[in-house]
Amino acid sequence: MLERLKIIEQRYTEINEELLKPENISDVKKMTELSKEQSSIKEIYDAYQEYKQILSAIDEAKSLLDDEELGDMAKEELENLERQKEKIEAEIEILLLPKDPNDDKNVIMEIRGAAGGDEANIFAGDLFRMYSRYAENKGWKVEVMNEEPSDAGGFSQIEFMIKGENVYSKLKYESGAHRVQRVPATESQGRVHTSTATVLVMPEADEIDIEIKPTDIKVDVFRSGGAGGQHVNTTDSAVRITHIPTGIVVTCQSERSQIQNRERAMKLLRTKIYEETLRKHEEEEASERRSKIGTGDRSEKIRTYNYPQNRVTDHRIGLTLQKLDQIIDGELDEIIEALINEDQKRKMLGE
Repeated sequence: MLERLKIIEQRYTEINEELLKPENISDVKKMTELSKEQSSIKEIYDAYQEYKQILSAIDEAKSLLDDEELGDMAKEELENLERQKEKIEAEIEILLLPKDPNDDKNVIMEIRGAAGGDEANIFAGDLFRMYSRYAENKGWKVEVMNEEPSDAGGFSQIEFMIKGENVYSKLKYESGAHRVQRVPATESQGRVHTSTATVLVMPEADEIDIEIKPTDIKVDVFRSGGAGGQHVNTTDSAVRITHIPTGIVVTCQSERSQIQNRERAMKLLRTKIYEETLRKHEEEEASERRSKIGTGDRSEKIRTYNYPQNRVTDHRIGLTLQKLDQIIDGELDEIIEALINEDQKRKMLGE
């Protein structure tokens, strides 16, 4: 552990020197790359500096143990420092765990109403609002890329991007089937129904991640649907793109301009191809797939939202919280932090 920390400390110092060189200051791309690398190791660097200070203080306290006047005080201080040392060692162990290279990326999320008809679509709309409010609380930006509203409310499908700092690191555990248990507004007998909506979270793919050849796509344009009246487009601005090699189809009709819809559709297509590539790679690396909290498959039931009992249960980690009203309003931190902690624990155990 100490060897790794020394290497990181050395690299952090080297980057500081590089950032001050005149030839680099004028190179925006180089400065951005260096700043990004330094930012990625700063937390470990800071923790190591604190760790060294604690070790130095421990040595000093030990040297005073035999002092007649200061011995008792030194012993008490030493016990306190040893506790601090254990605590920061545990923190450093977590910081040194291999990082997901996608953690700092934006995400594209896709939510679909699944089993349960209208109620499933309404629930899909509830989930969209939940993630939108969570994003708002984090200072992130939400951009709808494509939506297929349901007549009863909610969406049969909605795709949207969330932009911000380390978005994927927080939301990557949300992929899977979300189940809701409640009395639908259309239910006259007051019976509780069970419906599901599926969530897919994909790290945004850059052009350098996925190259798409013009000959590999088929582009169709059509007239956007809408809520009626002035909201219905009278021009063919909606775009549907088919990626011929994989059969992946994406649609975007959220913008009034065909050019903007095409740009967003291409971004969505790159991300879906990237996600498919990651999924296949992880299936080949079976042990890595098993070590994850869930597989991220649409069919895997990951969470239940029980309205009558104001209860949310995450089935992957056995966490139950009696605060559905707060969670559905975007207060997801407690669940997400528990999932991150469990993921870190499994990695440390080498599962």
